[in-house]
Amino acid sequence: MLYAIGSLGTGGYATLPGLVLTYFLTDNLGVAALAAGLIVTAAKIWDVLIDPLIGAASDRQLARTGSRRGFMVTGALTLPLFFALTFAVPPSWGPVAGATCVLLAFLATATAFSLFQVPYVALPAELTGDYDERTRLLGWRVVVLTAAILLFGAGGPALRNAGDDPVTGYLLMGIASGVVIGVGMLIAARTATIAARQSDAPPAAAIADSTWRDQYMSGFRALRRSQPFRALLGTFVLQALATGTMLAGAQYVATWVLRSEDAVTFVFVALVGPALLATPVWTVIARRVGKERAFAMASILFTAAAATLVCAVWAPGAWIYASVAVAGIAYAGLQSLPMAMLPDVISHDERTSGPGRAGTFTGIWTAGETVGFALGATAVSLTLAATGYISTVAGTTVEQPTAAITGIVLSFSILPAVLMAASLLTLRHYRLRRADIEAVGTPDA
Repeated sequence: MLYAIGSLGTGGYATLPGLVLTYFLTDNLGVAALAAGLIVTAAKIWDVLIDPLIGAASDRQLARTGSRRGFMVTGALTLPLFFALTFAVPPSWGPVAGATCVLLAFLATATAFSLFQVPYVALPAELTGDYDERTRLLGWRVVVLTAAILLFGAGGPALRNAGDDPVTGYLLMGIASGVVIGVGMLIAARTATIAARQSDAPPAAAIADSTWRDQYMSGFRALRRSQPFRALLGTFVLQALATGTMLAGAQYVATWVLRSEDAVTFVFVALVGPALLATPVWTVIARRVGKERAFAMASILFTAAAATLVCAVWAPGAWIYASVAVAGIAYAGLQSLPMAMLPDVISHDERTSGPGRAGTFTGIWTAGETVGFALGATAVSLTLAATGYISTVAGTTVEQPTAAITGIVLSFSILPAVLMAASLLTLRHYRLRRADIEAVGTPDA
């Protein structure tokens, strides 16, 4: 359970910036939609560059000290400050200065999060080698993750609106959310010590003597030699792009389709409530039919639910919450199942390449996830720019053109549905099955 609490930080960091940062830039600081998308993307590109390095460095730290805890604690202690600073920029600074300050603060936030997240994702492969136990372990993590999505997705905007003005509200949201994220990350860092006791770390010299370039390239060598990893990563990136697109578009749907900023809270309740209930169900399904088949079922369900939302172009209304709830049932599987499959991939690779490279895999994995979510926000920004969306500063009221409203709906429905359907093609190439993983754990394997 200590491990699962880390998803309080993961869920908060993934949800709140994706939900409100682009909106904060366009509708509070007056930054153009295209520029806002580029700011979010730039920070995520930085993540992509550093995650493989952090992954390799985490493997070195494990070999040298016997634990990955050092990086995790550093990230947990520094993220709250940088997260708060991201939303502390007032509109009076102007769009250019405001956008620059947000970019710098968000870059620092992303760095702190990566220091925690990359070793955190590596831990399940070291905590247990059992096929079904990994599903249960990651299932609990997703329960906390979905609860965090509800907490931050609904509570974040509520805190923002609790202030006397938008400037105070965003600052209050940034401070409170940053502290909660940091505490969750700090608690989860304790599991790194438990994992270290249960794993066989390689000799320090085997890792520590490599150059920084070798450390950076080790993730890409893992990607090249592991076909299951390529298939799973490709699927996960496409799905992160799909869900990132919906996440970035949710606030715009609430404001301009449902005609209420506060409606975003109900969108998240509709998404996360069913997901909390569905996570144990996906665990049972995976035990009966296999993780990869259950994963495909969740992907198909999400695709269908997202596609129905296009009807909001012609008939917006409360029925949207029902489609979002179906997507929430699928979302529980989309989160727990690939994360339970990743330790299987790592164990399979260890069979031929030796142990001690979990951080290498998770560095590439986290970078891929980051790319997906970043490009999701970018896709929404490009759609808004192409359809004539009008950016404003806090306190200013405008009426959006019909084309912009249509673009908002399409970025929340058809675009994620197409991306999710594409992920099914890459998932077809994932060939690891229960027998392959259980064979890894046998003495004669």
